[in-house]
Amino acid sequence: METRVAIIGIIVEDSTSVEKLNNILHDYGDYVIGRMGLPYREKGISIISLAVDAPQDIISALSGKLGRLPGVSTKTLYSKMTGMTRKEE
Repeated sequence: METRVAIIGIIVEDSTSVEKLNNILHDYGDYVIGRMGLPYREKGISIISLAVDAPQDIISALSGKLGRLPGVSTKTLYSKMTGMTRKEE
């Protein structure tokens, strides 16, 4: 199956959504390359950068589920490179 590398930028403005956000990320853990979270205490928000390698429909589903959480915004940036899943290589 063809995969894409992408970065999902996540802004969390409602801390009550953090537990649900983490549960969703856990569900998609097989596709996560890495994650960096930055608490911006002065503004009361968190900024998360999530690197993933997955089929495009999986990336879209993940970003959509996260973006539907209250107080959570997402934006996805795709690499132009495509490839096969690690299991198929």
